[in-house]
Amino acid sequence: MKKKLLSILLGTAIVAASLTGCGSKDEPATTPAASGQPEASAPAENNGEGGKTIVYWSMWEASEPQAKAIQEAVDAYEAASGNTVDLQFKGRTGIREGLQPALDAGTTIDLFDEDIDRVNKTWGNYLLDLEDLVAANNYEETAISGLIGACREVADGTLKSIPYQPNVFAFFYNQDIFAKAGVESVPTTWAELLDACQKIKDAGFIPITCDDAYITSMFGYHLGRLIGEEGVTRVVTEGAWAEEPAVLEMAKAYEDLAAKGFFSPTIASNVWPAAQNTELALGTAAMYLNGSWLPNEVKEMAGEDFKWGCFSYPAVDGGATGTETANYGAQVLAINKNTQVAEEAFEIIKYITKGEFDQKLSEYSVGIPADTSNTEWPALLSNVKPVMDSLTTRWSWAVNSEANVDITPVIKENFLKLCGGQMSAQEFVDAMEKASN
Repeated sequence: MKKKLLSILLGTAIVAASLTGCGSKDEPATTPAASGQPEASAPAENNGEGGKTIVYWSMWEASEPQAKAIQEAVDAYEAASGNTVDLQFKGRTGIREGLQPALDAGTTIDLFDEDIDRVNKTWGNYLLDLEDLVAANNYEETAISGLIGACREVADGTLKSIPYQPNVFAFFYNQDIFAKAGVESVPTTWAELLDACQKIKDAGFIPITCDDAYITSMFGYHLGRLIGEEGVTRVVTEGAWAEEPAVLEMAKAYEDLAAKGFFSPTIASNVWPAAQNTELALGTAAMYLNGSWLPNEVKEMAGEDFKWGCFSYPAVDGGATGTETANYGAQVLAINKNTQVAEEAFEIIKYITKGEFDQKLSEYSVGIPADTSNTEWPALLSNVKPVMDSLTTRWSWAVNSEANVDITPVIKENFLKLCGGQMSAQEFVDAMEKASN
């Protein structure tokens, strides 16, 4: 479902250099407990020195730059508060497969993090209402309003998570290739994209590449431009492949791209991260629909001279949405509703998402700051900021095209074939219709 946000809030919040951070990083907050907090299932542990222990499960691997920044924030919190943080870096698989069973078993886990949609939708029943803690700490003063709004929307109107390391999903491109091909401005319409692709092909480069990891986003973005996220969701969950005319229209647009040679010749067989590590980073392909984490992931291969550009997925004729709509979000931190250390856990959240350590997280991971007081973005993301500022409507991941887990692998398989010229638009629709019946 489309989630409409106010562009002025998003844009102002991101660039508000005049706002100051809330709370001191040197003293723990003394905030009132959240009203209506359920009784804890287990007592908070004492660390033996009069302080408390806060158990924190994180989605990152200990070796990742995000983990380094979080560890430094936690170390600073421990030194200032006298409390102990049992910080466990679980990695993606560990937390996605292990968190819910652990919570169900009554394991003491006070604080955890993951993607905004997964935390609020999959694990929503385990979350503490943070509205009182946020208000008591004046937290929103330097938070990105659009992302705070997104967190409220995915949690049915109540703030139950705090965003950090914001991201946006858009077309990332090689500025040097655009310049060599004579593409003077980023495409804002489908016709302009076709024109840019032809110039890039004529200049001897691959216009667009993709792979199995991100192909559902290409499918979802184009269909979402035509009929919005609600329409995409209906198609994939109800199997409305043949009855929805926009599906064939979308497929014909991609059949056309393939017929004109605008896709990588290996797109049908590309397995992540082949497209980004070879074709894009090494300068043979110009464009790749991906997230703002991409420049960091390939910076060693792309080199210091790689000039990154970014633009929102182009508008299509007669579409329901325009370039103001995209998938953007963040990782989020959430507190277990059964915790006995809510105030302490929220203070850790402040350490991670405000001031010094938010800036370090941005620097270490080449990411977008969550604190609007941190106005300096990494150089590699300088061209992402105007795109982020322009967005007013948030889509879910891949425009919710992965809402039907049984059909997602079939979408991937057949859409890759369509992009690879191995399947026609009508054959794509027929194959999806057959798979859904």
